[in-house]
Amino acid sequence: MRILIVAVGRAKAGPERALFDHYVGRITPPFTLDLKEVEEKKALSGAELKRREGDLLLAQIPDGATVVALDERGKSVSSMAFAEKLGAWRDGGVRDLVFLIGGADGLDDRVRETAALVMSFGAATWPHMLVRGMLAEQIYRARAILTGHPYHRE
Repeated sequence: MRILIVAVGRAKAGPERALFDHYVGRITPPFTLDLKEVEEKKALSGAELKRREGDLLLAQIPDGATVVALDERGKSVSSMAFAEKLGAWRDGGVRDLVFLIGGADGLDDRVRETAALVMSFGAATWPHMLVRGMLAEQIYRARAILTGHPYHRE
C-alpha cells in the first residue's frame, strides 16, 4: 500500500526532519511512505490562508485514495486500533492512503469532510513539523504490530 503524507510547509534540516527520515527509512513493504510538501506563496492570512492551504492539500490526493486528516478535533486512536485500521485498509484493497497535515491555523472544513477518518494525536496541540515524525513512527509501529515484530509492546 502506498502511503503519502501531504503536509503544509517545508521541513528544514533539524531534529524534526531527522525523526521523520529515521522512521521512513525503517518502513518496508507492504507499505511505502512518501512526503509531499505544499506551501502557499501568497501573503494570505486567516480563513483565506486556511482555504488556500486546503486547496493545495486536496489537489495532491490521487484518484481513489483513502484520506485521513490529522486534526486536533479528530478521534484519538490507540496504536493497536491504528494498526488494525491500516491492516483493514490494506486487506480491503486500498492502494493509496493519504494523510493530510495542515498548517499552523489547522485544516479547512473541506479537508476534514473529504477524510474517511479524522484523527488526532490527543488533546494537546503539537507542532505540525513534529507531527510528521510522530505519524511516520505510528505507521512504522503499525507495520510492526501487523507483522508481529517485537518493536511494539503492550
